[in-house]
Amino acid sequence: MQITILVGTVNGNASSVAQALQFCADDIDATIDILPMDGLTISAFDAPGVFIVCTSTTGVGDVPPNAAGLLNSLDIEAKFLGHVRYGLVALGDSSYGDSYLGGGKKFDAKLQDLGARRVGDICEIDAMETMQPEEDAVEWLKTWAVQLATLT
Repeated sequence: MQITILVGTVNGNASSVAQALQFCADDIDATIDILPMDGLTISAFDAPGVFIVCTSTTGVGDVPPNAAGLLNSLDIEAKFLGHVRYGLVALGDSSYGDSYLGGGKKFDAKLQDLGARRVGDICEIDAMETMQPEEDAVEWLKTWAVQLATLT
């Protein structure tokens, strides 16, 4: 199974989580590539395989600056993404209230609007609740991979 992790990050936390997921590729019988969102457009979803969107939240529920171009491209270059299956790892801080996980939720809503299908639950990484975001994400990945396998 080919998995591409698209990473939106400000301070590197989402990148660290993505790297932890990549280290577990053999455990789920997959090849995992990491692709920073810098400069990406909707055409990134033309690649074969499945995707994991791994993004932090910045400001008041915004995507990180390196992810803004990809998110905007989903509007500007909108096309049907019914072939896309993805998982979502959203990082945030619940003390921010309504904007908690806003970056991830924006990607999730836009991808679903374009016909992409999210597999499984969102992996919610709350900076107020966990000191081990990488370990939490790895546990989610194992469950997600089983759910994904039932679809193929």
